[in-house]
Amino acid sequence: MFPTIVTAIRIRKRHLVALVVLVFLAFFLARLLEDKSNRQFVAAMAPAVANRVIVVDPGHGGIDPGVVGKNGVLEKDITLAVGQRLAANLGQAGAMVLMTRETDTDLSDSATLGAAAKKGEDLKRRMALANDNQADLYVSVHVNSFPSSKRHGAQTFVQPGMENSMKASQYIQDELAKLLRNTTRQPVEVDYYVTRNTVMPAVVVEIGFISNDAEAKLLEDPAYQGKVAWAIYAGVVKYFAGQGPLTKAEPSREEIIKTFKENSTKGLKP
Repeated sequence: MFPTIVTAIRIRKRHLVALVVLVFLAFFLARLLEDKSNRQFVAAMAPAVANRVIVVDPGHGGIDPGVVGKNGVLEKDITLAVGQRLAANLGQAGAMVLMTRETDTDLSDSATLGAAAKKGEDLKRRMALANDNQADLYVSVHVNSFPSSKRHGAQTFVQPGMENSMKASQYIQDELAKLLRNTTRQPVEVDYYVTRNTVMPAVVVEIGFISNDAEAKLLEDPAYQGKVAWAIYAGVVKYFAGQGPLTKAEPSREEIIKTFKENSTKGLKP
């Protein structure tokens, strides 16, 4: 009896292992099919961004590295890599893409002295690039950091009370959550310099926490950077495809430009 019982137990274990493998494969296949379906859906809506003027702003650059990871990785390098991929996706869909920077540089003059002065000049010129070209959307890519290494997940930020900006950020946030599957965060209204001083809807996308070891490794991975860029792109496409009438009036262009001039010497975050 004993050998028979042992054999039966072994068979049951094999069946259990096989079942677990099948469940895992089914789950993996379902995710692949979901991702493929979503990409096809986004591709069908891509004409919505055709001829739209979209500013892609890779945060920091030049003498401003942004936040720095434990292994020395720089925010400015990650944001540029993601920004370039995002711009390529938008450009292929027919959007007119303006990048605030395409290399490791900033927009300040070489003759400008002092980090604060150079940062202020850099940000003003990023805003001017978007405002002067009457862009339809401003997307600023950044990397987050926090004293605790436990925090993780991409998150979008918008200027308080800006209805269209919130719509765009929600679409982008939803796509980040859907594709990356490592964030449950929601858009947050924050008074940032770039969101306060843009004429068009603007979204700051913090694509992850460099202070989280696991997420920092992902942010350095070109494949992951591509996923992040695609998620932002998909959100932008769905925003323009589903854009409807505002339920709350935004300030006029003249009012925002006036605010821009009045606040040009105030806080410069992010």
